[in-house]
Amino acid sequence: MVGKLSFRVQQLDVRVETKTLDNVFLTAVVSVQYQVLREKVYEAFYALTNPREQITAHIYDVMRSELPTLELDAVFEAKEDLALAVKNALSETMTTYGYQILQALITDLDPDQRVKNAMNEINSSKRLKYAVAEKSEGEKILMVKRAEAEAEAKYLSGVGVAKQRKAIVDGFKSSIVDFAEGVHGTNPKDVMDLLLLTQYFDTLRDVGGAPNCKTTFVPSSRTTADDTRNALLQAEAAK
Repeated sequence: MVGKLSFRVQQLDVRVETKTLDNVFLTAVVSVQYQVLREKVYEAFYALTNPREQITAHIYDVMRSELPTLELDAVFEAKEDLALAVKNALSETMTTYGYQILQALITDLDPDQRVKNAMNEINSSKRLKYAVAEKSEGEKILMVKRAEAEAEAKYLSGVGVAKQRKAIVDGFKSSIVDFAEGVHGTNPKDVMDLLLLTQYFDTLRDVGGAPNCKTTFVPSSRTTADDTRNALLQAEAAK
């Protein structure tokens, strides 16, 4: 007996180090599954001294011709294309020597650690930028909604004040009419003066009864000297 050959499926793992189009060195691991063809046992045994070295050489050739044409990001996207290129190249050659290439797989792509750290930083920065943009957009929406709510509140407040003043005017009007009809010899101006005086005293009462009120100044004359005196007293009280 000269030798033995196994018809079992065998696997060969080859590590290839090369660089990409953007000058990034990486290590690729290619796994090839192959099997001896029964009808070509003679060629498989006598044609090649070491079939594993032959397969390894072809893998090096294909990978080092394909990877330098791709940038690093494109390499990860083209794993299937690279594996197919390796399988086609090996099948074309190894079938002649009695070997069938069942499958070729790119099982690992490992760039330099510094490159991986840089890629992670880039990805992190992009995500951080997106997060900041989303946060800013959220704050913008909050500000717009807050402004809209404030505008709506002011509008409703204005409507309320307008209704309140209208009710006061309607009340004054009703009081003037009733007073003029009940007291003969009075005119609307007299009634208005009386109502304003009543409002004036009510205001003094409310201001004087406030918890933080210390002094209430009631002007008793319209002369310049009295105005100056009242102004000085008010300034002194405000200290």
